[in-house]
Amino acid sequence: MSDITALQNEALAFRDARDWAQFHNAKDLAAGLSIEASELLECFLWKDSKSADPAKIREELADVLVYALLLAHEAKIDIPSAVRAKLAQNALKYPIEKAKGRADKYDQL
Repeated sequence: MSDITALQNEALAFRDARDWAQFHNAKDLAAGLSIEASELLECFLWKDSKSADPAKIREELADVLVYALLLAHEAKIDIPSAVRAKLAQNALKYPIEKAKGRADKYDQL
């Protein structure tokens, strides 16, 4: 079992112990993920990124990841294969020889 699967199982056990699966449809999990991502972004609002509280970043990032794990379960998405597929897709869009050291979008390279 991978670390990701183990974490996903822990998140599911936490959810199931509280009978929250009834609220965890894909739409609401995606909304929750977006809200938690906004709370993560709030850690950096109006300050230099080095001034953000590392403990708060850790907490909010964990919330984002828990929602992502639950959404992946609900949508029956294998996270490692999805990430690998996306990295392969991005490698084609952002070839090293064009993208290295640049922050431009793929259609601007």
